Amino acid sequence: MQQQFNEKNRKLLININGELLHRDEAGISPFDSAVQGGDAVWEGLRLYDGRIFKLREHLARLRRSAEALAFTEIPADGKIIDEIKRTLAANQMRDGVHIRLTLTRGVKVTSGMDPRLNQSGPTLIVLAEHKPPVYAKTGLSFVTSKMRRPSPEILDPRIHHANLLNSILAKIEANNAGADDALMLDTRGFVAETNATHIFIVCGGELATPHVVACPEGITRATVIEICAAENIPIRETDLTLEDVYAADEMFCTGTMGELAGVIKLDGRVIGNGRVGPLTRRLSALFAARTAAEGESVL
Repeated sequence: MQQQFNEKNRKLLININGELLHRDEAGISPFDSAVQGGDAVWEGLRLYDGRIFKLREHLARLRRSAEALAFTEIPADGKIIDEIKRTLAANQMRDGVHIRLTLTRGVKVTSGMDPRLNQSGPTLIVLAEHKPPVYAKTGLSFVTSKMRRPSPEILDPRIHHANLLNSILAKIEANNAGADDALMLDTRGFVAETNATHIFIVCGGELATPHVVACPEGITRATVIEICAAENIPIRETDLTLEDVYAADEMFCTGTMGELAGVIKLDGRVIGNGRVGPLTRRLSALFAARTAAEGESVL
C-alpha cells in the first residue's frame, strides 16, 4: 500500500499560525522545535460531509499531549476550530478530506533542545488534503517488525508526539518485505499496534485487542469498542501474542486515516480463510453509519 499524489491537492492552501499559504510556499522556521527535535504533537482528523468525526476527542488528546510536554500558551479549542474552518473554506473542502493538525513547541531563539529557548509560543499547522481512506478494502498484508514499541517507563505512549522514527523504521521493514504495514510488539513481546494503526482480532466470534500499554489511546479504536458495547458484540482487551494473531479467524486495523481495514496475511501466514471476515465487514458498516450521522459541523 503506497499513497499516491492526488491532483486535487496541487493548489492546496496550508494554514501556519493563521496564515494561509500555497503548498509550495508554506514552510516553518529551521529554529522551530519540530525541526530541531521532533518536538511537536499532532492529530489526524477526517471530514465527512462538512462534519469532523470525534473532533472534541481529538482536540482533548492534542491538549493532553501538549500539556504532558509542558507546552505553554496552548491555543484554545475554539481558536483551533476557527483555523480548521478557515482552511477548509479556503480550499473549498466538504468531504473525503483528511486533516493533519500539528502543534509544535514553537520557534527557538537559537538552536538547541532546551524548552527555555522557546519564547514566542507554539506553532499551529493545519494541513487539509483531499484523501479518502488509504487502505484497500480487499485485505492487507503485514509483517512483524524487529522494532519494538517502548514501554511507559521509557516514554508515555499516551503522548501523541510527532517524533515517529520508531514507526518509520518499522514501515521501511514492511516496504522492503513487500507488505502494506508492520505489526509491532512491545518490549515484553506482546502485540502493541502497527506502525500506523491499532489492531483487533476475532476468535470464535469474540473480538480481542491489545491493552494500550505501549501505544497511544486510539480514537477510532475507542469508537469500535463503543460500537461493540452498543451491539452486544463480545470484546476484551488483553495481551496478545503472535501465535494468537496467527490463529485468529479475522484481523483488522483501525485509524482515522484508513478507518477499518481487514488484514488477511501476517508474516506470509494466511489469517482465517484469507478474506476480509464477516465481523470486520459488519463493524466497518456500523462505523460508516456513525461517521455519516455524527460529528461537529465545521462549514
